[in-house]
Amino acid sequence: MSSYPQPAIVFDPTMVTTALELPGYRIVRNLGVVRGIVVRSRSIFGTFGAALQTVVGGNITILSQLCEKTRQDAFNMMAQHATEHGANAVISFRYDANELMQGVTEVLAYGTAVLVERI
Repeated sequence: MSSYPQPAIVFDPTMVTTALELPGYRIVRNLGVVRGIVVRSRSIFGTFGAALQTVVGGNITILSQLCEKTRQDAFNMMAQHATEHGANAVISFRYDANELMQGVTEVLAYGTAVLVERI
């Protein structure tokens, strides 16, 4: 059993939308921008494996998996940030990615944290 306090609101990932509203819900309170940021680099093995996959062509699964994991981690961090602000939903959700240097990428998940209630 953890001695850390549990958040009062359980965040449901289905309550995240790229839209400006959630159908069937009314926004009670706007809690501001929330974000999750992850900076990742490829390992030498991942880079070598991806280079081998480019020889055959098609989907570079090693990099696809790395990108998906990075996006999921950024999303989870954003959801945690929303929970810390007392939100039960996020609207206007977006991802952004930038290459900071050769082989190092930043992924940002962000949106507007809101408190909603069912209509």
